[in-house]
Amino acid sequence: MRSDLLERTLVLVKPDGVKRAIVGKVLTRFEEAGLKIVGLKMLQVSREYVGNHYPNTPEWITGMGEKTLQTYRDQGKDAVEEIGTDDPMEIGTMIKGWNVDYLTSGPLVALVLEGTHAISVVRKICGFTLPAFAEPGTIRGDFSITSPIVANELKRAVRNLVHASSDPEEAEYEIGYWFSEEELCPYESAAEDVMF
Repeated sequence: MRSDLLERTLVLVKPDGVKRAIVGKVLTRFEEAGLKIVGLKMLQVSREYVGNHYPNTPEWITGMGEKTLQTYRDQGKDAVEEIGTDDPMEIGTMIKGWNVDYLTSGPLVALVLEGTHAISVVRKICGFTLPAFAEPGTIRGDFSITSPIVANELKRAVRNLVHASSDPEEAEYEIGYWFSEEELCPYESAAEDVMF
């Protein structure tokens, strides 16, 4: 396969996926779609390490807060009554803290996948970020039913099993953050000849 036709993306199987013993099922979904695992490791990360995984810009934090506010509006709930504020920056900061708590709550599995259209294919396989709204047949749709309303009520992150890079720039940053070049193992898979 020509290297200019391939993309790489990062996936994290989060601590809830590890604790529920579905790592193998998650990996199988990607491999069955024709993606290659070119990097794989299990690790327990520090709060500082996870904190630097995120963009941490005011726009990103406010964006998380805005998404949460929209979810409350869609559910007919009042954010001030539920979590004590309707300030997107304050809500985004709270959610980022919950996400850090979540990703440091146990070991996770980091992997780099390679294939044609790897970023969009992986996101499709993972399903919508909020499991309650993810389609059946996706990882989140098949293995979780939680929602932001439930998570916020319990003062914790949405436990959505996996993270997947959203675009080429994010994938490049995240792969470089989680893996050194020496930890990546490019190879020709047997499936490449028949699939592409």
